[in-house]
Amino acid sequence: MLKVLYVCILFFSFNALGQTVMVLGDSLSAGYQMPIEKSWPTLMEQRLQNEGQVEKVVNASISGDTTGNGLARLPALLDTYQPDWVLIELGANDGLRGWSPDLIRKNLTQLINLSQQSGAKVAIMQIEIPPNYGKRYTKAFSDIYPELSKEMKIPLIPFFMEKVVLTPGWLMADGLHPKEVAQPYIADFVANKMTLLLENSDKK
Repeated sequence: MLKVLYVCILFFSFNALGQTVMVLGDSLSAGYQMPIEKSWPTLMEQRLQNEGQVEKVVNASISGDTTGNGLARLPALLDTYQPDWVLIELGANDGLRGWSPDLIRKNLTQLINLSQQSGAKVAIMQIEIPPNYGKRYTKAFSDIYPELSKEMKIPLIPFFMEKVVLTPGWLMADGLHPKEVAQPYIADFVANKMTLLLENSDKK
């Protein structure tokens, strides 16, 4: 009887810790110009593991990636890591190049569909671009994310860069990328959002 109870405890403990979250992103998540262990996805993994939320956070982010690059890489990543959750943080490089919002939306839709078809749950992160691209384009780009969230019934995670931009010393000289000092804040910010999603998915 004790042996059966012990096996049950191990089984439920493994289930609680067994979830894998994969972050599919660009330089904002890849640990741009810093050791990968200092990047926010690595720091988030440590926090979520300590809270018993996940077993692993896979940082599948590459600096410079567009939604198209992510789409090309995604099938192999899903096959390799078989994540329970995919957090999509892509689109900034598309927007900075002035690509069509329709193309960006199409690629993001395919990223969501492929992830869901693999059995993963999906969350998408809001992305913003600088206002110098013009009010019309900036709004069309920004609107992609909440619209997809509503249409595809997936969680939308707010963009973490607002506080980074407003906090002195947290932004690199290029005006686009967070420094190493900002990574713990970003890790906590995203972890708080993911914790709610992980807890709610456990209850379903």
